[in-house]
Amino acid sequence: MADASRESKLSAAFVAVADTLTADYDVVELLHTLVTECTEILGVQAGGLLLAEPGSGLHLVASTSESVELVELMQLSAGTGPCLDSFRTGRAIDVPDIEAAAASWPEFASIALQHGFLSLHATPMRLRSEVIGTMNLFRTRLGAFPHRDADVAQALADVATIGIVHERIASQSNLVVAQLQHALDSRILIEQAKGVLAQSADLSMDDAFTALRSYARSRNLQLRAVASGVVDRTIDAAAIAH
Repeated sequence: MADASRESKLSAAFVAVADTLTADYDVVELLHTLVTECTEILGVQAGGLLLAEPGSGLHLVASTSESVELVELMQLSAGTGPCLDSFRTGRAIDVPDIEAAAASWPEFASIALQHGFLSLHATPMRLRSEVIGTMNLFRTRLGAFPHRDADVAQALADVATIGIVHERIASQSNLVVAQLQHALDSRILIEQAKGVLAQSADLSMDDAFTALRSYARSRNLQLRAVASGVVDRTIDAAAIAH
């Protein structure tokens, strides 16, 4: 019966995480859902989640208690700890006895023990070779994290990671599309300006383009801005042609 209840809760957790992956989902809400569901299903006392933002390192983005938040922030401040090692290596790290591991991570061990945490399991958030963060589950009892529970934590983390990576790719794609559209719009505008110059100053299209570029460079202006000025008549075509 207990196994059936656990499986039901696990299925509900996957649904809860997946439900946050809507077209306009909130990443923070996704991560809070992930860490909350894991702590409840796996019977751990607290959880925290560190996420890497491109170019700015790891940040604490979700936690289930003030105590674990302080422990996570201490790790980030010290630049060392099992959660950071999990992120750097892309592997799960289990710490059955935090006090016994104090030699490896003294700052982390000290503050974790102060807040009553005796063991930890750090799960990397990864998609193939890309690691974007870690989910860290803290317990107030000693002992290794059960392999079955570790698999559950990794599976839920993987689902969330896929959503986050997909969102980042989509954002990058949208940026590329916007940049491409800007470039196409600029080209159309420049072609229009060349036509205005060619007609008003009796220039070839090549000479009109050369005149536009020379005018823009001599005044430290964007070529698009000069072209726009020629088209809307705010820049005198004769001034450019001579």
